[in-house]
Parts: sequence; C-alpha cells; structure tokens
Amino acid sequence: MRRRSISTATALAVVFSSVALSVVTAGPAAAATIGSPAGIVVHSALKRVFIGDDATGSVIAADYNGNRVDSVRGIHGVFDLALSDDGATLYAAARGSHEIVALDAATLDIKARYPVAASIGPLYLEFTGQKVWFTYEDPSDGYSNLGSIDPAATPADGSETVALRQLPHPSPAISGGARIDSDPSAPGLLALGATDFDDTATDMMAIVDVSGSAPQLTAWHDGGYSLNYVNDIDLVPGAGEVLVDGTERHTYADGKFTAAGAYPAGQRADIAPNGLVAQVSGTNVAVYRPGAKTPVRTYAADTDALAWAPDSSRLFALVSAPGGYVLKTLTDPAKSVPTLTVNAPATATRAKKLTVTGKASATLPLPAGAELQVTRTDMESPGGKALPPVTVKPDGTYSFTDTPPAGGTVTYKVAYAGDTDHTPASATDGVTVSRAATTLTLNKHGNRYNYGTDVSFTAHLGTTYKNRTVEIWANPYGADKPNKLLKTAKTNSSGNISATVDMTRNTVVSAVFKGDAHYKPKTVTSTAYARVKVATAVSKHYKTAKIGSTSYSWFHKNTDPLLTTTMTYYSGRKQRFDLQVYYNGAWRSGGSEYFALGTNGKSAVALEAPGESGVRARMRSVYVKDSSGDNVNSTTYGVWKYLYFSK
Repeated sequence: MRRRSISTATALAVVFSSVALSVVTAGPAAAATIGSPAGIVVHSALKRVFIGDDATGSVIAADYNGNRVDSVRGIHGVFDLALSDDGATLYAAARGSHEIVALDAATLDIKARYPVAASIGPLYLEFTGQKVWFTYEDPSDGYSNLGSIDPAATPADGSETVALRQLPHPSPAISGGARIDSDPSAPGLLALGATDFDDTATDMMAIVDVSGSAPQLTAWHDGGYSLNYVNDIDLVPGAGEVLVDGTERHTYADGKFTAAGAYPAGQRADIAPNGLVAQVSGTNVAVYRPGAKTPVRTYAADTDALAWAPDSSRLFALVSAPGGYVLKTLTDPAKSVPTLTVNAPATATRAKKLTVTGKASATLPLPAGAELQVTRTDMESPGGKALPPVTVKPDGTYSFTDTPPAGGTVTYKVAYAGDTDHTPASATDGVTVSRAATTLTLNKHGNRYNYGTDVSFTAHLGTTYKNRTVEIWANPYGADKPNKLLKTAKTNSSGNISATVDMTRNTVVSAVFKGDAHYKPKTVTSTAYARVKVATAVSKHYKTAKIGSTSYSWFHKNTDPLLTTTMTYYSGRKQRFDLQVYYNGAWRSGGSEYFALGTNGKSAVALEAPGESGVRARMRSVYVKDSSGDNVNSTTYGVWKYLYFSK
C-alpha cells in the first residue's frame, strides 16, 4: 500500500497548553534510529521515509538507504503519520497536544495546526477523499470514534474544520482507539478495526465510504472474531477484502464480512500496491504473493512497523536495536532467494574424472531449463576457470563431471545469475586432489662446528612440474632469536640451492618446497651444532716450566692459583670447573663444580693451595648443554691447564 501507519504507543490523555515545534537538519549521513515507533509513511517523489518517534516527540525524514536526513521536534505525543494524495503535506497526530500538525513534506516546515477536542487523541491517521481521517477516544461516552479534517477549509488554524463522531453506526461499541487504513486503489474508502475491552474482548471491523458529504457504512462486524483481538487491519488493493493482523482475509459485501482464507500466523502486515503482503511474524518479516501459503522471501528482522515503497520495489522496516529501533531497507522483496548445494568428493586423483552433484531449491521453483554457471579454482587457475554450464533438472538436482588437471585443493563454485523472480545465489565445495611426492634433501645434519664458523648448507630438489623454487630457513636455538629466511631462489641445473649460516648457536636449518600443480609440498630439516668459545687464564704463578713434555704453571706450595675462564655469554649460563690431581701414576678426579658467568662472559675461581710441595694438578672449563643452564650450544670442553706446587 502507498500509505500505512502503525504505532505501539499507548494512548494517554495528557493536556498541554502549548507545544513548540522546531526543525532540525541532520548532519553527516547516519542511520535513522528512534526510541518508540509512532507511524511510518513513504514518499515516492521525494524518496523519503517519514517516521514518528514518540520517545522524542519527533518526526524523522530518512532517505531510501535508511539514512536520517531531516527531522522536526516538539510534536508532543506523536502517534501516527499520513501523507496527502499529492504528497505535498505530511500530517502528524499529536495526542499530547490534541492536534493534527500539517508539515511541508519537502522541508518539514509547519503549514497548519488542527486542534482536536478529544480526551484521548488524535490517534491513527489516514488521508483519503481529500480529507484527513483520524480515530480518537472519548471516555465521557465510553467509546472510540472517527473524526475528519478538511484541509481546504479556512481558517488555517483549523478552527471549525474538525468533525468528530463520524463513525456511521448507532452503537460503536469501541472502547479502544480503532486502527484505520486506506488504499489508492479504493479512494474514499476506510477500513477500521478495534477491540472492545470493556466487558469481554470482542472485535470490531468496519468499511466506511467517506467519498461523499457524509460517511456511509459499507460493512460492519461486532464481536466473535476468531482471533479475539484486532491489532492491525489492511485494505487489500483491488480485492474487496481486508487483512486482519497480517493473517486472516475477509471479504466485505452486503454489509457484512466473510472469511476468505488466511496466511500463516502473523501479528501485522502491510500490503504493496501490487498485492504483495509483507507480514511481521515473530522476529521475521515474510513476503507473500496474494493468497499464497508459502512466503516468497523471509527476512530475519525483529520488526515493529513496515511500509512499502510506492513502486513495490522495497520494504522499509523499523527493526529492534539497542536503545530503540533502526530503519532498515529490505531490498528485492518480490524475489525468492534460491539455495544451492554443491557436493564434490572429499578426495580425488589428479587427471582422473570426478563427479559433482547438487541441488537448487527455492520457495518459487527456478524456471525450466535454468542454467548454473560452474567455475573451477585450483593452482593452475587461481583466478578461476569457467567450465560448461549445467542445467537444473525438474526436481532441482544437477550434476557434472570434470577432470582436474591440478592437484591440491580444487574448489568448484556453482552460481545462479538470478532472474525476475529470483535473486542470484552461489555455493562452493572443495576436493583434495592427489599430487605426487618429490624428493628434497638437506646436508650437514648432526655436524658440530666451532663457534662462528660459516657453514654452507645445500638442499637438493628432485623432479617437479613447474615450481623449482626452494626456501632455506635458519632457526637458532633460544627464544630470543626468530626463524629467519636466508634465501629464496630457483635451484640450479643440478637441482641444488645453498645458503650460509654463521654457526654461533645450535641451529635448525629447513629447506621448504611449496609444491606445484603436480607435486606435493615438502619440508626437510637439518640440525647442526655450534660449540662455545672457551679459554682459561692462569695467574699468581712464579714461572712456567715443563715436566716431561707438558708445560706447567709453577706455584709456591702456599700460593692460591687464580683461574679466570672466558666463555661465550648467554643469560643464566654457568661454566663447569673440573679439577684433577696426579696420584699413583694417574690423573684422578678432584671434583667438579658449576660457577656462573658474568655478563662479560668471565668467571674467576681461586684454587686453594695444598700447603705441600710436589703436588701436580690440572683444571679445565666446560660448557655442558642443558646442565650449564641452557641448550643453545653444543657441549664444549676447554683445554686442560696444568699446575705444579713447589717449595
């Protein structure tokens, strides 16, 4: 429908002596959000959606993308909105100030105010028959009723233009404000619906012809409605029907209503000029073709109010959001959304035929002979290669065969381009296609080297398809040193590639082949080990002389030797001090002890003098992998230092 207004606000009798209105121009584009929905109408020519916000007493203008573009404040108790037939004027029901405010639809400037002498209201609005029609409540007689305003009458302040008690029925029996609806396909016709809560919950529906000088009753129903409550009523374009609560259809003729079918259960609806029904059902919005049992399309949207664009091209929904509601544009409402499945085998052999199957389904079946586009993506065609299209069978299934030329992960994408009744859709599935194994070797595994030696590691790559590139990485021991790419290059004519490592730590060297369309990736490693630098200096001796062929540092029997070790430093590292004494013709252990290195890599140990002459001793400094406090180097033994104690 071209106009539809729904409000969830409760009608309260609040009297204000005056109401100030102000127009607020929106800043940069932002989503139109409101606190409490109070009517929504769509302007075709301006491409504007007008929303009432009872929480702020505002009317907000948004564009077709849902962005707020303008607003006017100060409409106290705004309850509903309506547009004039020519689109020039927007009418807002202000129940708090008991008036209907006429606004320029293009600028939101105030054009006129029409006071309404009702205890509660005005409430719901519609424009038809060149008049503004509204419902209200009057507790003095216990009923709700219908009123009208003739905007063409004078004076501009609205005095003497408001006509109350326009419902042409001797006993309205309506205690709540009636919902109201009109439709361009039936000018001068109003549909009213309400529920009487005074005694028992009974329902009222009416069709009123307001095209003449006085309203005429076309059809009336009071009580016994199967849903018990009338919370929404819509005129069905060109059908002589009403839709109640978005669910039950009733024809009207000969002064009465007759059940004419139903849509699946809903709460409320809005009907497009072309007859499509947008129904709020739980937290979804479902779109039905006239009289259908299955929706054309369903949107997941917890919606308070709906309004169709006048050309039926889209829906505008006030969707629940933190702090209130936000205006969302629901596009392609008349198009079914197909669901595609693709089932490729989990594994397959390269260059061997495989079969892919699937199914296309939709609330509206795809047209006979519908074709699906097929694309294969693999290592040979990373941008995708189009395969012959496949035709959907009458039951929605399809299948095709393919011979994958490349191994690895092969992805098949099946897509439907869409048509006048369906949106585009696509789905994918992948298959792991086998690849041959190549050989890759890396030398120097297990070798040990002195600290700082430059070592060349060579990788050899066997047969491949197209890719001859190998990466060589070096990952030194220790969390403080990252894995480092040393070289990326194609192998030489012999299949070799080399890179040099400065062996200051134990290092895991890796050669990486990333594979190609015919051969699998492969990685090999080689762990090489680096010794530490270690040296020991002897001091406090009085001479150096040989005993046999071995050079000794000579000490007086009461002098304590000082032995200073210098070793490659690493945080927390200790050196092991080994001591041996020559006795009965052999070197015998005098004990071992670990001493911490300073940050300069030095450790000085004073050896207590024996106090007697003729004693021979020797010592050495050792780095022991793990036992010295870390594992970043290979176990390294320093040279023995020989000591002799004389008189």
